[in-house]
Amino acid sequence: MAKRLTKREKVRLSPGQQVLRVLFIILVILSSLVVVGYTAFRLMAQPPKIALEETPPPAESAGLSTDSPEPVQSETSSRQRKEYTYTFLLCASDQASGNVDTMIVATYDTVNQTIAMASIPRDTLIEGVSGKGKHFYKLCSMYPYNGIDALKEEVRKIVGFPIDFYVKVNTKGFVKLVDAVGGVNFNVPVHMAYDDPAQNLHIHFEPGMQYLTGTDALKVVRCRKNSDGKGVYPHNIYDAYPDADIGRTKTQRELIMAVLKKAISQPLNLPTYYDIFMENVETDLKVTDLAYFADKGLSFDFDNVTATSLPGDGTVKYKGVDWCYELYPDKVLDIVNTSGLNPYTTDITADMLNITQSGTAKRYD
Repeated sequence: MAKRLTKREKVRLSPGQQVLRVLFIILVILSSLVVVGYTAFRLMAQPPKIALEETPPPAESAGLSTDSPEPVQSETSSRQRKEYTYTFLLCASDQASGNVDTMIVATYDTVNQTIAMASIPRDTLIEGVSGKGKHFYKLCSMYPYNGIDALKEEVRKIVGFPIDFYVKVNTKGFVKLVDAVGGVNFNVPVHMAYDDPAQNLHIHFEPGMQYLTGTDALKVVRCRKNSDGKGVYPHNIYDAYPDADIGRTKTQRELIMAVLKKAISQPLNLPTYYDIFMENVETDLKVTDLAYFADKGLSFDFDNVTATSLPGDGTVKYKGVDWCYELYPDKVLDIVNTSGLNPYTTDITADMLNITQSGTAKRYD
């Protein structure tokens, strides 16, 4: 009689089957981590707090008794914000000067899932004074002289509403993000040919659709001038865009949107994007704020983005400073109220804007 087996014989796996089992276990573990991480991420996401409105003037300034039991409410303080709608200042530094080279004001309506963006030209005319009493007249200089809070306040004066959050990215972070998404295909709009040996900067692109690495993308968004004109420096320098810096701001917006669109299409790379963000971005957004906007952004349709530049005259000379960009207040007001930038439930009015005027800007059609 055959001996009864007391234990089930262990089935031997071939080397190939063992590898498949290990890979399956790893896949299950990684999937579990992704699910747990995403669940924790969703739980962490909380609607951010918006920027406070201006404080109403003291009662005595209006000729009222300070003993008045009823607080004075200004029109601004009583103005209602749209629900879950947030405003941002997106900016990047100039590698050479330390000035802010790119400035975009944006409004994100998370209820209706719309984003409105408007570039503010770097040379926008302002009346700036540093802490040491130095006067300057271009918006791009506000950050190096007075810091990010002063820049946010100056932008508030221009657009008529407070900026809830700022995001300031350095050039290394931009390059890393573009490379992290695998580069982008982008339609370069103009001939670009600029060489600056002092900065070791060499920009050479022809118009048309082409693949851009992070380094390439940075060169495209930086290009303002070409240096292949007739003659010798500085006579060989000319604007790369027919409409000068306005054309460049459009390219910047479009390239940024192309990168963000590709990043959102790769949600499993969120940990990588987060690391890049934390290492290369200066912001007043909290971790819970980032989680909230990332969660909302995963389902965002980029067809719901409106983008423009604030219009003006870039040929103004002001107090001895050339090539200042003087904004047209009525045109700015129209854009703010019709493009989706306005975060309020009612229109912003002309008296809410404080835009520096020289009186010499060219009239527009």
